[in-house]
Amino acid sequence: MNSILNTLSTLVKGLVFFLTVISGLCILLMMTITCLDIILRLFGHPITGVYDIIKLTSAITICCALPYTTAVKGHVSVEYFFHKLNRRNRIIVDTITRVLTMSFFGLLAYRCFYYGLALYNSGEATATLQIPTFWVMYVISFSCVIVVFVIFEHLLHPGKEMIKP
Repeated sequence: MNSILNTLSTLVKGLVFFLTVISGLCILLMMTITCLDIILRLFGHPITGVYDIIKLTSAITICCALPYTTAVKGHVSVEYFFHKLNRRNRIIVDTITRVLTMSFFGLLAYRCFYYGLALYNSGEATATLQIPTFWVMYVISFSCVIVVFVIFEHLLHPGKEMIKP
């Protein structure tokens, strides 16, 4: 059982790093496109569809950064009342919170996947460049599934980050 959990943990860490790289590349793309558009506008030749590209890449950036932020426990939290509890009650509250969060992200992944199917079936695309948008919902869904696994890892190893920032 331990080797299965270690293999799963290694796989999840690899996927978290992969999604982090995707997120970073999207930020780089947004910066490049924005700078090029500003420079080309000075010469009267703006890039067509910059808004479409920025909209898609910003969604990808946010959802792909979410598993890493969860893995390093980088979310803002208010723990004033949490630390007032005794150790046993902290464990109970922490476990309930993590299970609820896993349920929420599992439901979000499920709904995003089916919303992506609906977008695919309707042929939804961006306004200017006509880029299909269904795949963005699949990326969001995949990121949410990875977040569920990261939280599960935190549940198995309380008090530790999955990845050191």
